[in-house]
Amino acid sequence: MDSIINWLWSLPGTVLYAVVAALVFAEDALFVGFVVPGETAAVLGGVLAGQGRLSVYWLALVVTLAAIAGDSAGYFIGRRLGPSVLGVRVLRRRRDRVDRARALMRRWGPQAVFFARFAAFLRAMMPTLAGVSRMSYRRFFLFNVLGGVLWGAGYTFLGFFAGAAYKQVQSAVGGVVAAVLATLVVTALVVWRVRRHRRGSCQRENPGG
Repeated sequence: MDSIINWLWSLPGTVLYAVVAALVFAEDALFVGFVVPGETAAVLGGVLAGQGRLSVYWLALVVTLAAIAGDSAGYFIGRRLGPSVLGVRVLRRRRDRVDRARALMRRWGPQAVFFARFAAFLRAMMPTLAGVSRMSYRRFFLFNVLGGVLWGAGYTFLGFFAGAAYKQVQSAVGGVVAAVLATLVVTALVVWRVRRHRRGSCQRENPGG
């Protein structure tokens, strides 16, 4: 992670905005989120903003617009290619998760576009499913914008405050202690997300338990 931040830090400000926007856009439009989740790009951009490298307000706007545009691109790809797009290799290897996403779409309709924004796999998958199912673009766009604004601003400012806190700790007690604290925070977040995922899997496997 440090190497990625150092690489991003070396880029000019305008290029940084473009890189973060491209990663967020590509997650929803091209399934890149299976490799590099867009939320990671948004948070890292926020961290750099917290260290004075970018404007957090412009970054939040860029991330939000990229998220909305990426979802729209994914929608039109699904609408244009139809069910055949679900046969690509990256989705064939995740067939069970694709089936759950389709079930979520059938149950919630356009609201699923909003809820999916906050789960990495669903965020990359749901716009295409909406297009494949021929959902009205007007309805899709409404929930796309609502989710994009909340997600884009939320994750950007999350990274911003984390970056600002890191900078304050670093200046107060030195880089080594700050790095240790940052590692502990990241580890705690990872453990929390893994446990939440496991609880969700258990609930889906034992709905009556």
